[in-house]
Amino acid sequence: MNKEYVIKLTEGYARKTLEGELSGHDYWHVYRVWKTAKFIAKKEKADSFIVELAALLHDIADWKAYDGDTTIGPRLAREWLESIEVDAQTISHVCEIINDLSFKGAEVKTPMRTLEGKIVQDADRLDAIGAIGIARTFAYGASKGREMYNPSIPPKKHKTFEEYKQSKSVTINHFYEKLLLLKDLMNTKTAKKLAKERHKFMEEFLDQFFDKWECK
Repeated sequence: MNKEYVIKLTEGYARKTLEGELSGHDYWHVYRVWKTAKFIAKKEKADSFIVELAALLHDIADWKAYDGDTTIGPRLAREWLESIEVDAQTISHVCEIINDLSFKGAEVKTPMRTLEGKIVQDADRLDAIGAIGIARTFAYGASKGREMYNPSIPPKKHKTFEEYKQSKSVTINHFYEKLLLLKDLMNTKTAKKLAKERHKFMEEFLDQFFDKWECK
């Protein structure tokens, strides 16, 4: 199996499938996660082939775009990898990572079994915070027709995945329900370092947002 060729084919498949998506889960999100995951994998001495495949396929069918169906992503990833004759062990590992990757609520634990899974989860979460994360959050809120902010609607810490999936809160609440929690949920030393600056940027953004909300 030519691993470089498999990665090239899979990158093309992800681009064709996701390019032009407007909720922030587009090809360029996948591209950034892929590049970040490769960087972390090198630092953490992980299996880059597994990491790259999982990163490229992790949002091939995000449950948020499929009525909460969490099985469709791993299923499509498996179908793709089988179609290009990737070995069964690699497919199993990649699909496990995709299945277990997502944030599922403030009080729901989402541990990853392998180092490769931890790295892809970290890379995905890094793209959810900082300047890019802010932009993606508002893009997603707009795509769902949500208010940017409403002072009468407080954020919630979801206790179950079902509660998190059904949430239709305002966009700003997402910072408190997920994004500001991610810095302390990073798995690897490399990601923990990368998360600090991005987290600080979000805090500064929110300080200014609320200051200017009252037109000071």
